[in-house]
Amino acid sequence: MRARAAPAGGPRHEHAQQRYAFCRAHAVPHERCGKFVVALDRSGVDELERLRLRGEANGVEGLRVVDRAFVAAREPAVSAEAALWSPDTGIVDADALVKALLRDATAGGAVFLPHTRLVSAEPLDDAIRLQTEREAIDARVVVNAAGLYADRVSAMVGGEAFTIYPCRGEYAEFVAARRPAVSALIYPLPDPSGHGLGVHLVRTTAGQVWLGPTIRYQASRDDYDSEREPVERFAAAAGWLAGGVSPSDLRIGGAGIRAKLHPPEESFADFLIRPDRRNPRVVHAAGIDSPGLTSCLAIGDLVSRLVGGVL
Repeated sequence: MRARAAPAGGPRHEHAQQRYAFCRAHAVPHERCGKFVVALDRSGVDELERLRLRGEANGVEGLRVVDRAFVAAREPAVSAEAALWSPDTGIVDADALVKALLRDATAGGAVFLPHTRLVSAEPLDDAIRLQTEREAIDARVVVNAAGLYADRVSAMVGGEAFTIYPCRGEYAEFVAARRPAVSALIYPLPDPSGHGLGVHLVRTTAGQVWLGPTIRYQASRDDYDSEREPVERFAAAAGWLAGGVSPSDLRIGGAGIRAKLHPPEESFADFLIRPDRRNPRVVHAAGIDSPGLTSCLAIGDLVSRLVGGVL
């Protein structure tokens, strides 16, 4: 089974409400601000309708294709012929969410071992012995959620072979004077390749406005800084904003590296969330880039069920 975390139909909407409920219960900053996927001219309206139908088939509620006047009333700085409006979409403080998940896990008995590198693994009769730099840990089930290093961990534990392709995404950030121009999430139509959602506008819970991410496949799994994209590229990519964006409106922002399961010349490969085909004591949660954070609770539920099937 290779599948995204949330199945089609009602459960996906339930998982969305689960995320909001978790954030409220754990005081994680978040906001249900809504999201636009914009079409710059009439040629994109049919694609918006296809996106709406796909979203509804996956249990997303409230989706509708809206006209230029609807967009302008909520986002005056956006120049669009039409847009897909998702009122239930929101933003979250990612750092606070991860810390809340850690607190919840440790309260339930999990042991967190930061800065602990896996050196080797050895199969036993009823477990896998994981050798770290400090100690040996016998695990009845190993969940391989090693991100950029998931392919190497799979090889260590005797699992199947696959390849992680590092793909850097960079952001530019609006200077303070331009931030009020955006109040929701604003996306272009998705890239047909499926490699990304395109350079889009994201407002954070702290009030910042980010423009990105870019897509750059690279050999290194830890190079976040060399040959950063100039702000001029981001300004050019935001030409669909009314009045445009000048380089002086932007400054270089953060960068991340996605753990993709497909190389640049191939079409999108979905998340790898299933038991390993070679080692029955391994469950993979690999190749998870965007929207992995959004889907983290649903992914956790699915992985928990898969682990339960192994034990």
